Amino acid sequence: MTSLRPRFGLIGAAGFIAPRHMKAIAALGADLAVAMDPNDSVGILDSHFPDAHFFTEFERFDRHVDMLRRKGQPLTHMAICSPNHLHDAHVRFALRSGAEAICEKPLVVNPWNLDGLAEMEASTGKRVNCILQLRLHASIIALKRMVEENPGKRFSLDLTYITSRGRWYDASWKANEERSGGVAMNIGVHFFDMLSFVFGKAKSSVAHLRERRRAAGFIEFERGDARWFLSIDADDLPPAAKEKRTYRSITMDGQAIEFSEGFTDLHTRSYEEIMAGRGFSVEDVRTSIELVHDFRHAPLEPGRGEMHPISHRLAA
Repeated sequence: MTSLRPRFGLIGAAGFIAPRHMKAIAALGADLAVAMDPNDSVGILDSHFPDAHFFTEFERFDRHVDMLRRKGQPLTHMAICSPNHLHDAHVRFALRSGAEAICEKPLVVNPWNLDGLAEMEASTGKRVNCILQLRLHASIIALKRMVEENPGKRFSLDLTYITSRGRWYDASWKANEERSGGVAMNIGVHFFDMLSFVFGKAKSSVAHLRERRRAAGFIEFERGDARWFLSIDADDLPPAAKEKRTYRSITMDGQAIEFSEGFTDLHTRSYEEIMAGRGFSVEDVRTSIELVHDFRHAPLEPGRGEMHPISHRLAA
C-alpha cells in the first residue's frame, strides 16, 4: 500500500452504484479529488466530498488528472462506475494515468478484453481491482465452507433474483445489450461469480430463457449444479415481496440459505480488502464474464438440463 494518503478519482459519479463507492472512500479516510460524469446530477458529492472537482466532459477530466500528476499530487486510485461497455476503456485510462483501478462489475462485457487489461497491468505496474462483493458475504463464505467440508458430495442449488425496474430501464443504456450485456450481465454477473466461487470451475452451461427482462439457465460446476432465474419484471415477484420490489432466494439441496441481509457494507469491505492488497483480480472475474457471454450466444435448449421452476412455468 502506498505511503501517501489515498487520492481517488471517480468516473460515473451520477450512477446508481456510485454512492456506495463514495461511502467506501470516505470510510477509508481517503480523499476524492476529482469526479466525472456526463450527467451533472451529482449533489450526492456534498454528502462526503464537497471539495471534489467535478467535470461533465471527459477531456477536461483527463486534463485535470494529468495536471495533478504533474504537480506531484497524482491519483493513487480510480473508481469506475460508468456504463458497462465503457469499463474497459476507463480502466485503461486509470492505468495509463498511474492509478490503480477499482472497477464495478462487470469488468468487461466481452471476455477477450480481459487479456488486454492483464497486459496493461504488466506494462504499467498498476493493478486492476474488481468489485466481487458477494465473495465477502457471510452466507456465501459459509456456503463455500460447506462445500469444501464435504469433498465427496455433489450439491444442487437454485438461485432466484428478481429486482423490478420501471420504464426508465428500457430507455437507458442498460436495455442495449451491446452496451450492457443484457439482463444476465446487469443483475446476474456477480451471482455467476458467486456460483463459481462456491462450486469451482464451470463444466457446461445451458440457456433456458432469454428475454429483454428475464433470463434463466442451468450450469454444471465441478462440485454442484445450479438452476438460476433472473428478472427485472415486477410481475415475477412473489406477493410477499411486492412492496420491497426485490426478491432473493438461494436453496441448497432444498434447504433455504439466509441471504436477505448483509449487503449494506460490502462495498466498504471490498475497499478495505483492496487497500490491504487483497483485491480481486482480472483472472478472478474471467469465469463469470465467460458464462454470461456464452449464455448470450447459446441456442435456447429448454429440454436440456434442469429448468428453474419459474422458467419452467413461463415456458409451459
